[in-house]
Amino acid sequence: MLAAAPPALPHTGSDTRLLLATLLSIGAIVLMISKLKLHPFLALTLGSGLLAAVAGAPFDKLTSSFVTGFGATVSGVGLLIGLGAMLGKLLADSGGANIIADTVLARSSRRMLPWAMALIAAVLGLPLFFEVGVVLLIPIVLLVARRGGLPLIRVGIPALAGLSVLHGLVPPHPGPLVAVDALKADLGVTLALGLLIAVPTLIVAGPLFARLAERWVGPLELPEAPEPSERPDRTPSFGAVLATILLPVLLMLGKALADVVVDDPKALVQRVADFVGSPLIALLAAVLLGMVTLGKAAGFSTARISDTVGGSLGPIAGIVFIVGAGGGFKQTLIDVGVGNAVSTWSAEWHISALLLGWLIAVLIRLATGSATVATITAAGIVAPLASGMSSTHAALLVLAIGAGSLFLSHVNDAGFWLVKEYFGMSVGQTLKSWSVMETVISVVAIALILPLSLLI
Repeated sequence: MLAAAPPALPHTGSDTRLLLATLLSIGAIVLMISKLKLHPFLALTLGSGLLAAVAGAPFDKLTSSFVTGFGATVSGVGLLIGLGAMLGKLLADSGGANIIADTVLARSSRRMLPWAMALIAAVLGLPLFFEVGVVLLIPIVLLVARRGGLPLIRVGIPALAGLSVLHGLVPPHPGPLVAVDALKADLGVTLALGLLIAVPTLIVAGPLFARLAERWVGPLELPEAPEPSERPDRTPSFGAVLATILLPVLLMLGKALADVVVDDPKALVQRVADFVGSPLIALLAAVLLGMVTLGKAAGFSTARISDTVGGSLGPIAGIVFIVGAGGGFKQTLIDVGVGNAVSTWSAEWHISALLLGWLIAVLIRLATGSATVATITAAGIVAPLASGMSSTHAALLVLAIGAGSLFLSHVNDAGFWLVKEYFGMSVGQTLKSWSVMETVISVVAIALILPLSLLI
C-alpha cells in the first residue's frame, strides 16, 4: 500500500551515530508530547527533522522522507480510518450499539454479565475507535452494574479489555493497519491471527482479571450515568446490525482463505475474493450496507444519513494527521539507515524479531503514552526484519508490536484519564485496575504469539 520509498538519505555516521539520532529524536518526541503538551502531529514532525539532522542528512533533504512517508501512509491508511469512522457513527446514531447490548444482556444471567460485557465490547470494538467505544459503553456498564447488583470494576474491566484488545491487535484499527502497511504483512492473515490471539487474551485480561482488580480497588460508588443520546423512533434489528459489523471482517477473512485454498492469482474465484476482500472495498461495502441496514432502518432520511456520515470525518482529522506523521517518522527512520542497523544488532544479539518488536513498542508506549505512536515507530524500526518473513510470521510481528503498544498505560496516556474520570476512580485505583489490565493484555498476548510462531 505504501508508495515506493525515495532513495535513502545519505549519512556518514556509524551505527552509534544512528542510535544516538534515534534516541534523541524519540526523547524529543516524548518531551514535546508529555512535558510541553505539544500535539503529537507537531512533535512527530519536529522529531523527524531532528532525526534526519543528527543522522547527517543534507539540509535540503531533512523533510523529504517525512513528506513521502506521510503521503504514503495517509493514502493507504487514512481512507480506511475514514470509512471505519463512518461505520462507527452510523452504528452509534442509529441505536445499533444499544440493540446489540440490550439483546445480549437480556440473555445473560447475573454470573455471566461480565462475560457478556466482554462480548459486547469485542463486537462493538471491531469498527469503533477505543475512545468512541468507551463513550458508547459507559451507560451500558453503569446500567449493568446497577441492574445486576455487581461491583463496577467487575463489569467495567471486561468492557475496557474488549475494546483495548481489539484496538491493539485487530485491523481495521489505525495501529494494526499502519503496522500491516509498514511490514508488508497480509491483512487477512493478520486479522485471522489477531482474532485467534485476541480471544484468550480477552478472557484472561477481562472477566478473570476483573475479580482480582475488584479486590485491589475496593468498592466504588457508582457514578451518575451519562445522559443517553436521543434514540431514533425505529431501530434496526439485531441481525442486521451484527451482519453489518461483521461484513468487512468476513470479506477480509474470505480473501485470506482464498489465498490459501486457491493460491492461483489468475483464478476467477481468487481475483474476486482479492477485490472484495481488500480493506478499502470491504469497509466501503459495510458503510454502504450500513446506510440501509442502520440508517434507513432507523427511519433516517437521506439527508440525515448524509449528515451522519459526513459528521464522522471531523473528529478523526487529528487521528489521521497523527498516523500520517508517524508514517513520516517511520520513513525517515528507514531512509537514514536505522532499520538496517537494528537488523544487524538483532542478528548479533540473537533476539527474536517478534520479541524485539514487542520490546521496542513497550519502551515507546511507556515513554509517549500513545499506543498508535508506539506501533508506528516500532514498525518503522523493525520493518527490515520482515522482508524475508512468511506471511504468517509477518502477521505475528504486527501482533507482537501491537501487544507491546498496550503495555502499562499510565498518566501520559489520554485513555488513562478517560477511564479514571468516567469510573470516578482515584489515580491509584486507576493504576491498580486499568493500568495493570493493559499490562496483562500485553504480556498474555506476547506469551501466546511467541510459541505460536514456532508452530506455524
